[in-house]
Amino acid sequence: MNSRSLARALLASVALAASIVLAGCDTDQVSLATNAKANQPVSPKLVAAMGEKDMDLQSPILIRLFKSEAELEIWKQTRSGQFALLKTYPICRWSGDLGPKVREGDRQAPEGFYSINPSQMNPQSAYYLSFNTGFPNAFDKALGRTGSQLMVHGDCSSRGCYAMTDEQIAEIYSLGRESFFGGQKAFQFQAYPFRMTPVNMAKHRNNPNMAFWKMIKEGYDHFEVTRQEPKVDFCEKKYVFDAAKAPDAKRDPVFDASAKCPAYVIPEDIASAVRGKEQRDEAEYNKLVARGTPVARMNTGIDGGMNKIFAAKIPEGSTGLSEGAEGNTLQMLSMSKAPGTIPGTVNPPKPNLEAVAAAPQEEPVVAVTAPATNTRVATAAPAAKSGGFFSNLGRKMGMSIADTTATASAAPQATASVTPAPAAPSTASRLKAAVTRFVPGHHDAAKDAPKPAVAAARPVEPAKQPDTRLAATRPALKQSVSDGASDASQMMGAAPVISSNSFDSRFGAVK
Repeated sequence: MNSRSLARALLASVALAASIVLAGCDTDQVSLATNAKANQPVSPKLVAAMGEKDMDLQSPILIRLFKSEAELEIWKQTRSGQFALLKTYPICRWSGDLGPKVREGDRQAPEGFYSINPSQMNPQSAYYLSFNTGFPNAFDKALGRTGSQLMVHGDCSSRGCYAMTDEQIAEIYSLGRESFFGGQKAFQFQAYPFRMTPVNMAKHRNNPNMAFWKMIKEGYDHFEVTRQEPKVDFCEKKYVFDAAKAPDAKRDPVFDASAKCPAYVIPEDIASAVRGKEQRDEAEYNKLVARGTPVARMNTGIDGGMNKIFAAKIPEGSTGLSEGAEGNTLQMLSMSKAPGTIPGTVNPPKPNLEAVAAAPQEEPVVAVTAPATNTRVATAAPAAKSGGFFSNLGRKMGMSIADTTATASAAPQATASVTPAPAAPSTASRLKAAVTRFVPGHHDAAKDAPKPAVAAARPVEPAKQPDTRLAATRPALKQSVSDGASDASQMMGAAPVISSNSFDSRFGAVK
């Protein structure tokens, strides 16, 4: 048994050593067996959680990720053979909009089903540790979608990737590493715009990506009803899940993402369970639509999102496109401990002014419930004095503008058209100041630009030093988030003690 485990581990190490990672979210790749960061042991607290859930340390894993909720889930196979949820990690930062990645440079984080093998693990990332999502897969390529080096990494800063804290990615990385030691050849990575529930599907029913989302929801449903990793194939430029050989076929079906689908069947036990779930979801969806569930506002002007636990820790932070109440909720969360270190160079969600300027200048269609008797509702038609670009931007961001915003005052003489006092700033200037406050500094040197002064009374902050970290820079090892990493400072010190079953001890001969 030990010899077989050693042989599998050696093969994994050789694959990792042979892999080369190009520039992008990552840097030069080196052998995992010689990197201390990548050899940090799984925390005792997480190992204990595995024991409570009947999981082995080296059993297979599966990852699910949700943009809108800004959460990453680690599922692990139990001794019964089914997958169970081990841990949910809040995502520190993701970029782009809800929807799949289409082309290189669109800042979109990918959505879909991807396979992560040992060669995609990068222990020498410029963002502490990372793994490559594998975008584009065969489906993406069949549609002509382009992009490269789309990662899940640390550093809490994203330009098309999914960013965690360094402590989080260290723990996620160690779980992937141990699954490879246990013989898993690749783990599945499922990325969704949101949890594929009837209420979320109803909220986004007008989104142009809905056809794609319904397609990947099939895979979501397969996993939900079986708790098994769905087998993924592609044909006719679409996803196919859990396809099997037809009863009269002499060989397994061969799939090509761009070609006609071969003859195949879906096992009846799976097909029946999925049909039942889809029928229940469809019935609930129809009820929600009939009740007038509001349609989610299109937010092309916001770049990505952030879990509210992190937004609460950043001055004037925002969850962006991720769900999460602002105001008191964020204020209360600011008193709690963050799951890892938030670097000073984090780039929280902010308006994409170019996208807003290029977008149509009308209000999105949003379903609303009947207003109360004493509530005045703004009309969708623009006022005679539009206020220019910043007024239009304000309407797209949902900000209050005196010319169009409803008032809740019961007094009949209180209206939205009251002439402001002469000393009050104009709508455009107030919105411009709000946008300026909403856009904190970004550590990407290519996007750095002088920021306009917001208020004369505000003290001038010292200029931030540009991020000059090189690929060769090796950050200190991070304490596991399961052991209660501090949100105020990083764990400093020497490399951790390598356990007897670590990569270094197992593969000293191949360094």
